[in-house]
Amino acid sequence: MSGSHHDPLTNLNEETALRTILEGTATVTGERFFEALVENLAKALQTHAAWVTEYFPESRRLKALAFYLNGSFLKDWAMDLAGTPCEHVIDQARLIHFPDNLLNLFPIDPDIAGLKAASYIGLPLTDTAGKILGHLAVMDTRPMPAESRIEAIIRIFAARAASELQRLQAESATRERELKLRRLVDSAMDAIIELDEDLRVTRINPAAEKVFQCEAIHLVGKDFCLSLVPNEREKLRRLIQDLNTRPTDRRSLWIPGGLKAVRTDSTEFPAEATLSQFQMGGRVFYTLILRNVNERLEAEQKIRFLTIETEFLKEELHDLQYFGEILGNSPALMRVLLDIQQVADTQATVLISGETGTGKEVMARAIHANSRRRNHPFIKVNCAAIPATLIESEFFGHEQGAFTGATKKREGRFSLADGGTIFLDEIGELPLDLQGKLLRVLQEGEFDPVGSSHTKKVNVRVLAATNRDLQKEVQDGKFREDLYYRLNVFPIHLPPLRERGEDVVLLANTFVQHFAQRMGRTVAPLSPDALGRLTAYHWPGNVRELQNVIERAVITAQNSQLNLDRALPDVEEKLSSSPETLTQEPSTCIRTLQELQNLERQNILLALEQSGWKVSGEQGAAKLLGMNASTLASRMKALGITRAK
Repeated sequence: MSGSHHDPLTNLNEETALRTILEGTATVTGERFFEALVENLAKALQTHAAWVTEYFPESRRLKALAFYLNGSFLKDWAMDLAGTPCEHVIDQARLIHFPDNLLNLFPIDPDIAGLKAASYIGLPLTDTAGKILGHLAVMDTRPMPAESRIEAIIRIFAARAASELQRLQAESATRERELKLRRLVDSAMDAIIELDEDLRVTRINPAAEKVFQCEAIHLVGKDFCLSLVPNEREKLRRLIQDLNTRPTDRRSLWIPGGLKAVRTDSTEFPAEATLSQFQMGGRVFYTLILRNVNERLEAEQKIRFLTIETEFLKEELHDLQYFGEILGNSPALMRVLLDIQQVADTQATVLISGETGTGKEVMARAIHANSRRRNHPFIKVNCAAIPATLIESEFFGHEQGAFTGATKKREGRFSLADGGTIFLDEIGELPLDLQGKLLRVLQEGEFDPVGSSHTKKVNVRVLAATNRDLQKEVQDGKFREDLYYRLNVFPIHLPPLRERGEDVVLLANTFVQHFAQRMGRTVAPLSPDALGRLTAYHWPGNVRELQNVIERAVITAQNSQLNLDRALPDVEEKLSSSPETLTQEPSTCIRTLQELQNLERQNILLALEQSGWKVSGEQGAAKLLGMNASTLASRMKALGITRAK
């Protein structure tokens, strides 16, 4: 091939070629630079093709930054290195020259075959560290004998191409880093504010716009100190001065206590803060990062609130062994339930009175459960169980350090009941000095936590209960008259168990089932004898005493038979010894005793018949009745029971 063609490079004027390429590329950069470079290189060297590429080592591919071929540019040209002359350039990292016979040397290269190329010169483009960035090459259909002038020209412009490619890659990397940094700053949850040396805002991120509740345009260029409360401005300036005196590598700090900032609407918020300094273009800038702690403080307060509420609920669950439905159908109870039905759906304050154990808390819970506040808290306070020195704190809460032992802030029970109901049990035990503060809550719906100067508003319905005669307490000066009338909006009096007739039977059977199930025992239903003894008893402790008696009877049950001997005081003895029993409705008591004796007689006779009139032993009547044989013998004698002959 070399002998049959005229060599176009024989008369190459090196100076003219250099001038052509320099003039053609002097005023352009980027993609246009590479196009000008290869176009002028091909014209200067009179080759059919010239191109410059970028190298991607992970895929071993070359992608053209510009490819000039026969007077026009190929767009989006790329190639695999394998089996091409370019592979030698990249792998050997040096100038590679194939002066002739290119098609025979690389028969599988489609570009060589398509062009019918004969010669090739290529040179790698490297950065200052020697890393290969790409390559510059020329190719021709005629032979290109070795010529030092050609290699010199290619080396010069390969260096220019490498510099431009390195610059473009650096720009791309810088843009990528800036984009990542911008995304990092813009996606941060904390407010990031950039300040100049005069503390004027130069940039803020979206989180800062959110926390200050304004767009960047309203803050950029403004003195940031105006966005702080007055006494915090000097604090920031002192921190800046401290920062400026530190070594360059230590110009960042955590701001103790944070800063209190001001939004554009003049509302304030506390923020944790860090401050750092950096320099750019000979200028000093500061980065202030703020984290609005209001949400965290609110979350912590909510956690404290829920923790305290959980503690209260645990206390209640520990105290309440059994609270089921309100059981009974006596006229006295029906009147109470009608009162509850009428008052529950109102906002009226209710005063529940009654003897100990009559179920005042059960009734209070029933009022709450049937009110509009049923889905909100029901908070119980036993005024008699809290020391007088702590009751104000329990009611209204306290600030940290309000008194000795107040190591942290605590929410009071009125705060916990906000939106719901508070039940003040044993209200008659409330100290006089606190009664006035309670009256304020009832009238104004507000109170001051202990140690706080801020008044707190609450929306709470008050239910109160007492076993005292509050009217007499008012007359004796032990209870405020104005508070009494404020509590006594809707009074409900609970009847004692002795006035509820057959409700005793219903309650007793329910308690038997409950305690037997809880203890995992099988217990026979109450016998007529047992029911007679229960209905004859006076029940000074009311429902609570009945509950305790049944629990004791289940615990001491033998052979599935309840044992009332140990659980219940002797009925006859109680009836004969109680002046109150003898003076109130004696005819009723006599009838009850007669009925009891008849029931007991019938029950004993039934047990004796089933046992073949055997009193003691495993198959004896005493065993069936769940009593001692001596007790049965005594009762048989008292009732005149003898076996017919």
